[in-house]
Amino acid sequence: MSASENQEPSQDELFEHHKFVASKGQEPLRVDKFLMNFIENATRNKIQQAAKQGHIWVNETIVKQNYKVKAGDEVKVMFEHPPYEFLLTPEDIPLDIVYEDDTLLVVNKPAGMVVHPGHGNYSGTLINALVHHFDNLPKNSSERPGLVHRIDKDTSGLLVIAKTETAMTHLAKQFFDKSSEREYLALAWGNVADDEGTIEGHIARNPKNRLQMMVFPEGDQGKEAITHYKVVERLGYVTLVSCRLETGRTHQIRVHMKYIGHTLFNDERYGGDKILKGTTFTKYKQFVENAFKILPRQALHAKTLGFEHPVTGKFMQFDSELPEDMVNCIEKWRNYAKHSEQ
Repeated sequence: MSASENQEPSQDELFEHHKFVASKGQEPLRVDKFLMNFIENATRNKIQQAAKQGHIWVNETIVKQNYKVKAGDEVKVMFEHPPYEFLLTPEDIPLDIVYEDDTLLVVNKPAGMVVHPGHGNYSGTLINALVHHFDNLPKNSSERPGLVHRIDKDTSGLLVIAKTETAMTHLAKQFFDKSSEREYLALAWGNVADDEGTIEGHIARNPKNRLQMMVFPEGDQGKEAITHYKVVERLGYVTLVSCRLETGRTHQIRVHMKYIGHTLFNDERYGGDKILKGTTFTKYKQFVENAFKILPRQALHAKTLGFEHPVTGKFMQFDSELPEDMVNCIEKWRNYAKHSEQ
């Protein structure tokens, strides 16, 4: 084998697939274990293969799988092909379009649909559907066509999509300036004490579990996050709450509600898929398990969306019905609460 065939590809010839900076509190940890915490759907075997092939870089140098990551290290996973999320395949997936004009559209996303391709989800996403139905959508700062904001895979509800560069810039600025309106309905564990309130607390990734976000109340990490909530209905061991976002951080409502002791019902990632409030009766356990089956996801719906139209300047507001799974689950709790009082 000649020397040139044996050379590692330089960073200029590789595409960055993942980049993480180890937080201040990072204890020394093997890079393969570190990446397992960061990358959704990754297996240890795949990460070790990537290390063997020279695809893991720390502070601009290739490392082996047993390299110990320390606070402040910049860890990159580099491959010779572009990330799959940039190879967008148009897919004929029906869209529930609530409103459309030449500038923008508002869609009602079903629960279970991923908004944009990413690790482990390269097809069936909202963006795969959008690029099938619309040509030449403008790209946001992350190179994602049409996308102004996003909601989690298992959250249902309203999203605005930009069809022109002007709309993209104008709408993105409204979200940044906090002048857009977003209200969600959530079913949370426990009886929320105050009828209304504001939750404030910076949000960043959980250093112990990279798939979760967490609140840093001192504001020493993460980004400012503000959620205003109001109790809509008290249903015994759960509460139906309206949450208005002032900021839009990843998992914001899910993390903020957990922070005040009211994890969202059936939110698996944050522990809401266990019985967090109630009795020890077998009958109650069975009731909750049935409620989980009716609503097999976190109980969160992006109900209303308001923004100024980028061209007309008119303030537009859209409202969506609660999806059937949430309606049925709430009804089940309503009946339970009624019978418990009798």
